[in-house]
Amino acid sequence: MVIVEGLPAGLPLTVEEVQTELGRRRLGFGRGPRMRFEQDDVTLVAGVRHGTTLGAPVGILIGNTEWPKWEDEMSPAPGRTERPLTQPRPGHADLAGMQKYGFDDARNVLERASARETAARVAAGTCAKALLARLGVSVLSHVVQLGPVESKAAARPEPHDLARVDESPVRCFDREAEAAMIAEVKAAARRVTRSGGSSRSSRTACPSAWAATCTGTASSTGCSRRRS
Repeated sequence: MVIVEGLPAGLPLTVEEVQTELGRRRLGFGRGPRMRFEQDDVTLVAGVRHGTTLGAPVGILIGNTEWPKWEDEMSPAPGRTERPLTQPRPGHADLAGMQKYGFDDARNVLERASARETAARVAAGTCAKALLARLGVSVLSHVVQLGPVESKAAARPEPHDLARVDESPVRCFDREAEAAMIAEVKAAARRVTRSGGSSRSSRTACPSAWAATCTGTASSTGCSRRRS
């Protein structure tokens, strides 16, 4: 369940728009099988009527088509697990969460720090994009580095290039760098390790006064975000 407060009345917002953005989240080279078969089922439960916001908090319920398989295993009712998962996944929050809260079952952590959590962020981001669009502002991000592979291209994508960025398995606007990035992902899989990367976010028609002055936030010309 996602609740977004502060949206004005009159913004266009539909289930299909949220569903489209959630579908984009599933793209990407090297994704695990779970992202291929899990489907999101979106319901707008509050704050929207006939395709427009009402000025009240917007409530978005995101169901998971795989939930019936785990309904008993993850039930909030008293009971015990039949299939505990004791081996944490490398590169995830499993081990840290198990140590912090004293869990011996990683599922107490991984079902919270998982694609379910990022789904909520994407749904909320769809509302934010609707607000920015009303103000004539568009946002676009693309990958500029993956592991040791870095794009050297001077050209940067514009809002009308979004489809081309989405077509890239690694969301890289530079086709030459894209091929090398894919090779790096395959090599990391053979090494049974992982590679970090860097993406660049840009926005158009954004007033400079909107920029934050704090370190690590967006500047008036653009921002970069490190991710792994």
